[in-house]
Amino acid sequence: MGVTAVVGANWGDEGKGKIVDALAPQADYVVRFQGGNNAGHTIINHYGKFVLHLLPSGVFNQDVVNVIGPGVALNMAALLEELEGLDAAGVPAPQLVISQRTQVLMPYHKLLDVYEEERLGAAQFGSTKSGIAPFYGDKYLKLGIQVGEIFDEDALRQRLERVLPRTNFLTREYYGKPEFSVDQLIEEIAPVAEKIRPMVKGTTRMLHQALKEGKEVLLEGQLGALRDPDHGIYPFSTSSSTLAGYGPIGAGVPAYEINRIVAVVKAYSSCVGAGPFVVDLTDARGDELRERGGDDGEYGATTGRPRRVGWFDAVATKYGCMVQGATEVSLTLLDVLGYLDEIPICTAYEIDGEITTEFPSVSELQRAKPIYEELPGWKEDISHVRSFGDLPANAQAYVKEIERLIEVPIKILSLGPKREDMALV
Repeated sequence: MGVTAVVGANWGDEGKGKIVDALAPQADYVVRFQGGNNAGHTIINHYGKFVLHLLPSGVFNQDVVNVIGPGVALNMAALLEELEGLDAAGVPAPQLVISQRTQVLMPYHKLLDVYEEERLGAAQFGSTKSGIAPFYGDKYLKLGIQVGEIFDEDALRQRLERVLPRTNFLTREYYGKPEFSVDQLIEEIAPVAEKIRPMVKGTTRMLHQALKEGKEVLLEGQLGALRDPDHGIYPFSTSSSTLAGYGPIGAGVPAYEINRIVAVVKAYSSCVGAGPFVVDLTDARGDELRERGGDDGEYGATTGRPRRVGWFDAVATKYGCMVQGATEVSLTLLDVLGYLDEIPICTAYEIDGEITTEFPSVSELQRAKPIYEELPGWKEDISHVRSFGDLPANAQAYVKEIERLIEVPIKILSLGPKREDMALV
């Protein structure tokens, strides 16, 4: 027993939601520890197809307590909309708890995000315009508002009167947009706050007690290692740490309790948003891979934008697994590659005439060119396979070559979009 972290090794969109959904029945708690509703986790199970943005991916298991930790950017209205979506689909009401220390993503955060991307124009970062960067900016400027503060109108008013002068200065002077008023914000927030009030409690003490009792806690990360603001492709990153090492902070559990880190990795590469992407396929091969990939093609679960796609990048993935501290890998979407006669793998980069297998700094990454090796394809449908030994020989060889290159054991294979389309290695 203890803590398992499920995190992404690449640019996000690796299929973490499906893996958490599959592992959740063995857990007592599933905790989202960072990010907000700026990315989606797609899950297909007997209830239907769902894209979760804030809800932990354990919500389809009624015995699991789902927790939104203090590290999350909580868009209250978006959370309630997700819960309504589950109810409309016939999903039993999940056990959901929100940390009283979680901070609230305010209406002005989202608009500031939109204004900044408009200002940047062609130089924009590819934000989902969900307010994440302004939210975390305020958090670390000590201008954020915790959930526990929003139920006392007088206290909330005092906090907003402290925050809004700076926010309105930016809005008015920098972006030339209308100001926000305290009364307007309280009127908008109050009814939503009342709806989430029953879910709010002190989750840190709850999780510490659960671990003392031998319970199993599953941490769910958002996006991937290469979007981490410290170790990823900054500034083309998100605004909260995507690493398992941040999990204990964003969830509120002891770091020494983590005993398993599952890095989720795609069998090919995909990327939403701006920034260097060495294996980017911009020709007809990329168009075909995009249409065949994912659950309904490679399009952003939150934005609907077409993802950039490419062949498996062993350089980036080995680095991503390293910074995640991965103890094992879950390889997803292997079935997608069954149409190919030959499957390229990027095994190294060429930068200014030099060959490297080390993931470089962002400035060097902008100049990197991929070096490929090709493996024979298996040319058949493998979505029905449930054990590694039943895979075609060439599919087994592909998995083993990836495992050799990234130097982390692959323990789980995802071979289709549904919960049961899994094989253990």
